[in-house]
Amino acid sequence: MGDTSYTGTDNLEAMVDARNYNAFLVREVLRNARGAASAVDFGAGTGTFALALRNQGLRVTCIEPDQELNLALRNHGFDCLSAIDDLPEAGAEYVFSMNVLEHIENDDKAIHAIYRCLRPGGVCYLYVPAFNLLFSAMDKKVGHYRRYRLRPLVNQLRAAGFHVVQGRYVDSIGFFITLLYQLMGNRRGDLNPSALRFYDRFLFPVNSVLDRVLGALCGKNVAITALRPPAEARRSSEPTAPEAGTPVREFGASTSGE
Repeated sequence: MGDTSYTGTDNLEAMVDARNYNAFLVREVLRNARGAASAVDFGAGTGTFALALRNQGLRVTCIEPDQELNLALRNHGFDCLSAIDDLPEAGAEYVFSMNVLEHIENDDKAIHAIYRCLRPGGVCYLYVPAFNLLFSAMDKKVGHYRRYRLRPLVNQLRAAGFHVVQGRYVDSIGFFITLLYQLMGNRRGDLNPSALRFYDRFLFPVNSVLDRVLGALCGKNVAITALRPPAEARRSSEPTAPEAGTPVREFGASTSGE
């Protein structure tokens, strides 16, 4: 999790124009904040989400190892650290991370670092790409080590001490679009701005209906909400990890803010 240079900045910049997609993710981050007044954006990139969330009244601290992106975030007025390990222990109310964990070779270490910096009762919201079946030249271009399945990621979070409140697949229609992209064999891994705008304007909104039907089975991404328990978790009372693709709703977990 040291200082690195990001290789997919042009794709990040193209994604700024995905207005419906980004607005959806901002709503999801806010919905899972559970009343937190401040948050840590782990892997803030160009600041797309940090800026939007600051405009919604959330105090955002950014974590960004790329030096140029880090400086740009500072120029936008954010406190920006190079590594999550630079945060004090047990001080953060809320950590969210949008399409970042897959860039980190040792993701177990990153998950433990998130746990360490959260205060007891603090919230973690992770949004990551799903299914190695969809791994394409775009993943290689932007430095992905993997894509995720729901059940193994739930298990990683639980192993770090988290109490997983909810997990699901998201962007069902994006699963099929990404599969088509992968099968077409785009070797450069570039985003087509015109195709991205069409997808964002006309196809992505369909997910509001489609995810209710297919979200337990497939999606372009996995979204997980987890808590650092306010007291030592009694592991023996936790349910068995769900099958891949099954929404996670642990018995007794609060669902406020979902």
